[in-house]
Amino acid sequence: MAAKFEFYNTLSRKVEEFVPREGNKVSMYTCGPTVYHYAHIGNIRTYIMQDVLIKSLMYAGYDVKRVMNITDVGHLSSDADTGEDKVLAGAKREHKTVMEVAKFYTDAFFKDFDAVGNKRPDVVEPATNCIPEFIHMIEVLLEKGFAYVAGGNVYFDTSKLDDYYVFSSAVEKEQLAVGVRDDVEEDTNKKNKTDFVLWFTKSKFEDQALKWDSPWGVGYPGWHIECSCISMKHLGEYIDIHCGGVDNIFPHHTNEIAQSESFLGHKWCNYWFHSNHLNDKSGKMSKSKGAVLTVSVLKEKGYDPLVYRLFCLNSHYRKPLEFSFDALDNVAAAYNKLVKRVAELKEDGPVDEAVKKEFEERFLEAVSGDLNTSMAVTILYDALKADTNDATKLYLVNSFDKVLSLDLAGHAAALSDGPEVDPELLAFIEDAIERRKEAKKAKDFAKADAIRDELMQKGVEIKDTREGVKWNLI
Repeated sequence: MAAKFEFYNTLSRKVEEFVPREGNKVSMYTCGPTVYHYAHIGNIRTYIMQDVLIKSLMYAGYDVKRVMNITDVGHLSSDADTGEDKVLAGAKREHKTVMEVAKFYTDAFFKDFDAVGNKRPDVVEPATNCIPEFIHMIEVLLEKGFAYVAGGNVYFDTSKLDDYYVFSSAVEKEQLAVGVRDDVEEDTNKKNKTDFVLWFTKSKFEDQALKWDSPWGVGYPGWHIECSCISMKHLGEYIDIHCGGVDNIFPHHTNEIAQSESFLGHKWCNYWFHSNHLNDKSGKMSKSKGAVLTVSVLKEKGYDPLVYRLFCLNSHYRKPLEFSFDALDNVAAAYNKLVKRVAELKEDGPVDEAVKKEFEERFLEAVSGDLNTSMAVTILYDALKADTNDATKLYLVNSFDKVLSLDLAGHAAALSDGPEVDPELLAFIEDAIERRKEAKKAKDFAKADAIRDELMQKGVEIKDTREGVKWNLI
């Protein structure tokens, strides 16, 4: 029997107990990347928090199957069905074919996705693999009267729904309505301002690189249709949890619900999980601002990608998080101290079952209570300070890492595998590094340089990195 688990359901606008449709089995769908550019660290924050959700559910005793799409066609530069296909724009920018761009940025995405300790989805499906499924769904929606053809395109008719704005209050409806925004190009083919495209034909974009034959002419699918179809292809007519960033709520997830439930004739998904934005001092992180700050760039700057994961875990997924390198430096120092502390632990006897039970229950309570990851990290610190033997502490570090995925034991082992150092020399090195740190803080750079020279005379080379001072014997 799985443990009680709660998180905030965007659909009900409250924290509620999670109850899967089938025992302990969880079907989960997460919106994947649009592979026209690198995923910035704000995008990756969303996937880190989804990963924590999955691993927390598994820690609580649930069996999770997760499906993710890859958007390699159909996502226009505006979510309101206007502008150019993002992947096509990327191809033009880089003078490559659309599929070359899609493959390059898919590979780049998963490189960063893996680096921060995320578990790969059980199924990853590119949109271009599912054209027959898209066409079938659109045909059924037309037959049922939920869609219409106009100007060569197929549109979903939102006026056929009792409640289109399923995530929104009455006050928000007017603010969210696409048609009232001044910056959105009006589509005169639409019967209603909130209608959205299910299938574009060549009448919309003559130069679209990827096109397929369909009953409505040669064209390509709209963005929203892909998630509904890919989810149903691999998870069936019902899913337990649908994940995404808060910017997906409207119109993307609103439209997914509209077309899926109209197609199926019943409720599709019971729980919706959304992560908030990562901001910098200038506001929300975005690819449109120019240079893209990625996990790979952080790594090039000397940061372990798992430091960024810890940075994200220190904040709640539903709160905006502000990024700065100063804040990341502080987390890097904390991470290194954790690794060093774990490296000092020794297998010194049997695990204390009473302490193990106490801390695992506390940890489970934190992660199953709307993913209180900062509390989970605090419990990790508490376990390392607990009045128990090292074997119990090591057990708890590894137990908690099933969710936190900080690889503390792995990094600690690498640290321990270093050369044997005389205890007196080690104490001298640590003292010298601390004295040098204080000298630099006081802007006494001559003293800091003298301490560096003193270390060199002892055969110790030091290097300043974003994660703190590293040293090795020469």
